[in-house]
Amino acid sequence: MTFKPQIKVPATYMRGGTSKGVFFNLSDLPEAAQVAGSVRDNLLLRVIGSPDPYGKQTDGMGGATSSTSKTVILSKSEQADHDVDYLFGQVAIDKAFVDWSGNCGNLTSAVGSFAINNGLVDASRIPENGVAIVRIWQANIKKSILVHVPMTNGEVQETGDFELDGVTFPAAEVKLEFIDPADGDGALFPTGNVVDELVVPEFGVLRATMINAGIPTIFVNAHDIGYTGTELQDDINADEAALTKLESIRAHGAVKMGLINNINEAQARQHTPKVAFVAAPHDYKSSSGKQVNASDIDLLVRAMSMGKLHHAMMGTAAVAIGTAAAVEGTLVNLAAGGGAINEVNFGHPSGTLKVGAEAVVVHEQWHVSKASMSRSARVLMEGAVHVPSII
Repeated sequence: MTFKPQIKVPATYMRGGTSKGVFFNLSDLPEAAQVAGSVRDNLLLRVIGSPDPYGKQTDGMGGATSSTSKTVILSKSEQADHDVDYLFGQVAIDKAFVDWSGNCGNLTSAVGSFAINNGLVDASRIPENGVAIVRIWQANIKKSILVHVPMTNGEVQETGDFELDGVTFPAAEVKLEFIDPADGDGALFPTGNVVDELVVPEFGVLRATMINAGIPTIFVNAHDIGYTGTELQDDINADEAALTKLESIRAHGAVKMGLINNINEAQARQHTPKVAFVAAPHDYKSSSGKQVNASDIDLLVRAMSMGKLHHAMMGTAAVAIGTAAAVEGTLVNLAAGGGAINEVNFGHPSGTLKVGAEAVVVHEQWHVSKASMSRSARVLMEGAVHVPSII
C-alpha cells in the first residue's frame, strides 16, 4: 500500500492576547482550500489535530483548549478603506467541526502585525517609527476593527513592558478599536430589552441580558445560578453537571436571541453565543495567585468558551462586557454599580482587564459606536506546517 506524502503549507504560529492560533495567508493555502468548504475545513482540522477523542490534540498544532484551538486566514481586503480581510475559524477539539460563526478578539491583536509582515498593508500606510493603524474587515461578523501596531525602525515592535493578565510575559501594547460592534446586521439587543426573563429548565426563570456586541453573549447574575463570580477554572470545569447546566443556558438563550430555531441546533454553533455570569466586586485570588481586591475592580465576570470556563477573558466577550456596561440597566451595568459608565475594569480568573465603550440612544434604541481595549501579540514561530495530504 502506498500513502500520499505530507504537504507543506506556509504558516505563522502567533499569540494574540490570551489566545494562540495558526495564521495563514489565503494565497498560500492549497488552491482547493482557498474557498470555503469541506476541503478547507478538513485541512484546518488536520493542522490543529482534531478531532481527537483523547482531547489532547497531540498530533497537531492545537493546545487542547478553546484558547489554543484556533485558525486565522488573511488576505488583502476586498472592502473599500480596509487593508486586510480577517477570517477566523474556531476548531473543535473532539469533533470534526470548524465554527465560522464569530470573531476572536484576542487573535485580532495579532492580525495587524501578520498583515504588515506579510505585505498585506500598503507600505505608504506604515510609518518607520510610531504606530501603524491597520484597518481590518472582520469577515465572520462583517465589522471594521482598527488595530494600532507599534513600529520601530520599520519593523513591528513586539517586545515591551505592557502586562496583560493571563499572559506570563510583558510585550508591546496593541490598542484595538471595534467600530460599531453590534454583531452582524442585527440589533444590539435582539429581543428589544436590556434585561429579559429566560426560561431554562435547570434553573427556572433567569434574568438575562442578551447582547450582540463583539460576539453574541448571554449575561446572567452569578448568584442566580449558584456562584459568587470569583470562581476559577477548576471550580467549573471539573463539574460535569455544572457544565451541562451552563450549556443549557447557552442553548435556550441562543433560541431567544434568534440565532438558532431550537436548542438541538446549539451543538452545531459551539462558538456562539457565549455565556457569562457577573457579580459585584469582591476580593479573590487569581489563577496565578495574584490578589485581586474589590477596590481595584468595577465588577466580576466569568465567561464560558466552547463548553468550558475561559482561563481569562475572550477579547470579543470583553467587547460585549464593555458595551453592556455602557448601557444603563443591563445586568453588567448594574453589577458595576449602575448609571452612566464608559469604562470598566473587571475581574476574571487570571486577573483584571479594562475595556471602554461609547453608548448613546438613537431613535429610542441604544447604539454603541465603538469599543476599545488593549492587548499584546507576538510571533512564536513561522515557516510551514506539515500535514498529510487530504486533497
